[in-house]
Amino acid sequence: MSMPTRTAGVLTGLALAFGGVILAAPTAQSDIPACTKTVESAGFEVTDAVRTACYRGVVSDLQGCVSGLTAAGVPGGAANGACRLAPHEPR
Repeated sequence: MSMPTRTAGVLTGLALAFGGVILAAPTAQSDIPACTKTVESAGFEVTDAVRTACYRGVVSDLQGCVSGLTAAGVPGGAANGACRLAPHEPR
C-alpha cells in the first residue's frame, strides 16, 4: 500500500469516526430546559450565559456548569441544583 493511499485511508477513518460522534451527540438524552427552569424559579433571568452553562451540564461538565451559572449571578446552591438536572433525560 503506498503512502498516499494509506494516508487517505486513515483520514477517511478519522472523518467517519468524528462524523459518528457528531451525529450521535444530538441524540444524547439531556435536559437543558430543566436546568434553565431551575435558574428561572430561583429568580434569575435565563440569558445566553445561563444556557451555555446549562449546556456544559448536559455534557457532564458539572464544575463548568456551576462555574458558568455562578459567573452569571446564580447563587451556588441554585447553580448546583440546576446543573445536576441538566444531564438527565427530559421529563
